[in-house]
Amino acid sequence: MTNKTFEQGKFITIEGSEGAGKSTAIQYLRSLLANSATDVIFTREPGGTAMAEEIRNVLLYPKSDEVMNPETELLLMFAGRAQHLHHCILPALQTGKWVVSDRYVDASYAYQGGGRGLSMQFIQALDNMVVGRYYPDLTLLLDVPAALGFTRTEKRSAPRDRIEQEKLDFFERVRQVYLDRAKADPKRIKIIDASQSLDAVQTQIGDVLKQFFSSGLS
Repeated sequence: MTNKTFEQGKFITIEGSEGAGKSTAIQYLRSLLANSATDVIFTREPGGTAMAEEIRNVLLYPKSDEVMNPETELLLMFAGRAQHLHHCILPALQTGKWVVSDRYVDASYAYQGGGRGLSMQFIQALDNMVVGRYYPDLTLLLDVPAALGFTRTEKRSAPRDRIEQEKLDFFERVRQVYLDRAKADPKRIKIIDASQSLDAVQTQIGDVLKQFFSSGLS
């Protein structure tokens, strides 16, 4: 997928299954980009705008015990993404700002396609309609074996959201789709071995960012 030109702004996304360390990686990215002359905004999916955050709450913390249909989950994800793209991401990029998003469209292929088993053709159709050519310039995929990520999430003190409560085999399928997408688009998606130590993970991220900067930010 070829991304559309965003004036001078650049779009970076962070992907990975539960327990991969995305939050820590994003903090490190903040520190790296804070030392540049770049104006950066950090955002997330689901969420990123007031309306998209409301959709996030329905997706992750529903007030009803009613079981959410996988297609409902997918459509809500893309509804939130449409708001996020047009009311947060694009306005920032078109004014020359950089955007770093915790998850984006790759997550729908991994979670609703891999995890839920929904048709990749169905997801691709929504992708074409909602996202189109607005793909990231760079995606950091924090990869960790599903069992390790699962163990890490169980140690967290915060309550797990609806998706985090899925079983191990769900996250194994999620991971496989992420890896498949990285293999199919190695120029954009850079795999970070998140099973290593924090220092090693940060070194990998730093190396990818250096290469991204030195390549002319393309």
